[in-house]
Amino acid sequence: MASSDQYGSTDPQDDPFGSPALPKSPTSPTSPTSSDPNKSPTAASAAAAAAAAARLHRPIMQSMPDTRQQSFDEIYGPPENFLEIEVRNPRTHGIGRHMYTDYEILCRTNIPAFKLRQSSVRRRYSDFEYFRDILERESARVTIPPLPGKVFTNRFSDDVIEGRRSGLEKFLKIVVGHPLLQTGSKVLAAFVQDPSWDRNAW
Repeated sequence: MASSDQYGSTDPQDDPFGSPALPKSPTSPTSPTSSDPNKSPTAASAAAAAAAAARLHRPIMQSMPDTRQQSFDEIYGPPENFLEIEVRNPRTHGIGRHMYTDYEILCRTNIPAFKLRQSSVRRRYSDFEYFRDILERESARVTIPPLPGKVFTNRFSDDVIEGRRSGLEKFLKIVVGHPLLQTGSKVLAAFVQDPSWDRNAW
């Protein structure tokens, strides 16, 4: 009797399960038939797109401004530099040939060139004329705007007084708001804020 292996014959014909298995053919790692989803072109493209989007948005998020809420003082406090000038409340004094009208100059500011944060003085039209002449002598580099023209008839009527008040306010806002005059003029702050200002002292 022929001897045989106790675990079975190696002869393919003796294989009780059929023909022997064929050798496996090599497959490409990038083959679309691969069972690994991480190796497919679609998944790789999606991953690359996500990475690119993350790189694109990262600097935008990092450069976003501070979104903290402003404090009450920051919202409602005065600005760093502010200056408000009003010419208002005209009053007519005297009788006959001695009549004249003066105007209140109200100033609110935190600019260091002015000593007072808020002040109120009264000036008449002739005071403005002296003031303008002094400014021209002091500040040769600055063109001083003109005053409203003189009126010789009905100069105490309401319309004439209001027109002059508006013109004086426009003049004063231009002059007081000029940075060179704020720092270089000696008469500016005194005219706007000093109640005892004397035009003959200049």
